[in-house]
Amino acid sequence: MAEQQNQEKQNKEQSNVVYVGKKPTMNYVLAVVTLFNNGQSEVVIKARGKAISKAADVKEIVRNKFMADVKEKGVKIYSEDMTNEDGSKSKISAIEIVLSK
Repeated sequence: MAEQQNQEKQNKEQSNVVYVGKKPTMNYVLAVVTLFNNGQSEVVIKARGKAISKAADVKEIVRNKFMADVKEKGVKIYSEDMTNEDGSKSKISAIEIVLSK
């Protein structure tokens, strides 16, 4: 029973995260706006590597063009260890931008 509640809590936390990647910027803007319109009070934009600048663009477009009442609650910048295809390890930069209504 406790395990099921923990899983539900984890799913709820993940439901407000937008992972930025190779798709067009407006796809991620739409995802963030949709989450806010569906009742989320907080949305996290996550990106790694080259997508970090796109994540910043997503935040700015959401705030300046679509939802002026959204505030930037915090930004976390860090490095993640990645295993390459050849088995070697490297570090890759990552960012989390927390937006709240």
